[in-house]
Amino acid sequence: MSYHQEHEGYRGKKKEAFTEGNKGNKEIRNFVSFVCFCEILLPAVQNDLPTLKAQLACRERPAGRPALRMRWENLLFLHWAWDAADIQKTLPPGLRVDVFEGQAWLGVVPFLMRRVHPVGLPCVPWLSDFLELNVRTYVYDETGTPGVWFYSLACNQPVAVEIARRFFHLNYVHAAIQAAVRDGGMEYQSRRHAEVAVYDYAMDGPAVEAVPGTLEFFLLERYVLFSTNRGGRIHSGRVHHAPYQFAPARVKAWSFLPAGEDGFADPGRSPDHMHFSPGVDVAAWPIKSA
Repeated sequence: MSYHQEHEGYRGKKKEAFTEGNKGNKEIRNFVSFVCFCEILLPAVQNDLPTLKAQLACRERPAGRPALRMRWENLLFLHWAWDAADIQKTLPPGLRVDVFEGQAWLGVVPFLMRRVHPVGLPCVPWLSDFLELNVRTYVYDETGTPGVWFYSLACNQPVAVEIARRFFHLNYVHAAIQAAVRDGGMEYQSRRHAEVAVYDYAMDGPAVEAVPGTLEFFLLERYVLFSTNRGGRIHSGRVHHAPYQFAPARVKAWSFLPAGEDGFADPGRSPDHMHFSPGVDVAAWPIKSA
């Protein structure tokens, strides 16, 4: 039995019991009918989370020509379950926290950016390959479109930082980042201020594709990014790539530091979910006002 079926039955019984003793008072009966109607309707209005259909629609290739092509490699997805109300307080007007089974999620994702270049132009060796670590959560806009909200995107390529800030309104920040592939895994260090965030991770099992409707699908399969310009206006950008192939991550070292630098209190526990993806080839479309 669904939530609404169960509660509609309950409300009906409550209405019947209440009005039985008030048969002679038409105003009371009408008022009770209105209250019961609202108690059934309001949960449906509030439960306006993106549908699975909307999530799958975002996987479709957008119309028109992409602006950029790139490859994201050796991604570590660290996620902590988080209070949805706390996340909502950090979001700009027009965006709502997206939840899975009532739970919001905060993510820290270090990875490699490879072969980043405008469509129609070649890669530039000193500019097209760099390292990035982002802090994120999951949101949707007033149309019900699900996507990602980035609190920060630390990057060791100064030119890329300035381009992303100016043309994509993303909160890219300068950072000293180093990474090396050793023994089939990644050793990754990122420093925005004085402290260093250290990650040591590798794939731990065969890679698979996320099944629609699962937590992994909710966390990984995101094809829309949201940002705001200096005036606070929301913008969105689309990306397209094959569905992630992912596996459990074997993590020897991890850090919450980047999220802490973005204002989140350390939860004092290990990530609730840790996944690794070898990577995807990505096309990105121009950002536009949402």
